[in-house]
Amino acid sequence: MTLEATVEAKLEAARADLASRDGVLIAFSGGVDSSVVAAMAYDALGEDAVACTARSETLPEAELEEARTVADEIGIRHEIVSFSELESDAFVENDDDRCYHCRTMRLGEMEATARELGLGTVCDGTNADDPGAGHRPGLQAVEELDVHSPLLAHDISKDEVRAVAAHYGLSVADKPSMACLSSRIPTGLEVTEERLTRVEQAEALLRQWGFEQFRVRDHDGLARIEVAPDELERALTVEFAETVRAELSEIGFEHVTLDLHGYRTGSVSPGTETEPGTDEPVVEDAFAPDPESDD
Repeated sequence: MTLEATVEAKLEAARADLASRDGVLIAFSGGVDSSVVAAMAYDALGEDAVACTARSETLPEAELEEARTVADEIGIRHEIVSFSELESDAFVENDDDRCYHCRTMRLGEMEATARELGLGTVCDGTNADDPGAGHRPGLQAVEELDVHSPLLAHDISKDEVRAVAAHYGLSVADKPSMACLSSRIPTGLEVTEERLTRVEQAEALLRQWGFEQFRVRDHDGLARIEVAPDELERALTVEFAETVRAELSEIGFEHVTLDLHGYRTGSVSPGTETEPGTDEPVVEDAFAPDPESDD
């Protein structure tokens, strides 16, 4: 795929930036953002670029397998480190800053691995659209740990990221955003392995049934299914209702519902945005949309 001149110039600048570094480790989820950073880094540095995926209870097994697949597509060395966010009381508490605690732990694992491998820089997939996308406490961790974000540094937006992914021939170029499993649990409700497991199993079932953009939110045993508007008609059938109720009941949900608003990112987390024309924040309720990152 041929890139527009402005995007090509940004890509060249980002590659030159990465090439100037003494080895790079990419915090790699297999989402489109981190995959593009990995492709650029491998392009610029070859064997001195390493993709690293943090494996924990909040990462669906299917996402780990896709990360392996995309790393193979790129040709980059792929390391997997294991840890548990559930060892952190602050994370389990699931307050407004859950993503900060999660990202701090994950990037801490990345930094330790980079040191072991003798790589001078840790990179992540934050893109140019992310800082303006509402309440994003995870970005604070990126800043505090001095992680380099080449997409952000070179003003590469989400649409441009997808164009670059297509340019590299990556299979995830059009992949929908996929936040970690803890984002399915409402703020204030503890994150537990039981809740994470039943959400992962429920979403695996919806994927098997052919849905592409969806979430299963766990409201303490009540499953709230969200599907994209263009897929909603397939969910509004007696056959689907009976099947999903039976299957999700078997994996531990006491009640199963379908959200007629459809899929909305961050719909169980409080968002903070600015009231138009003022500097006054608008604090949404627990079901208000709030952007999720795919990395």
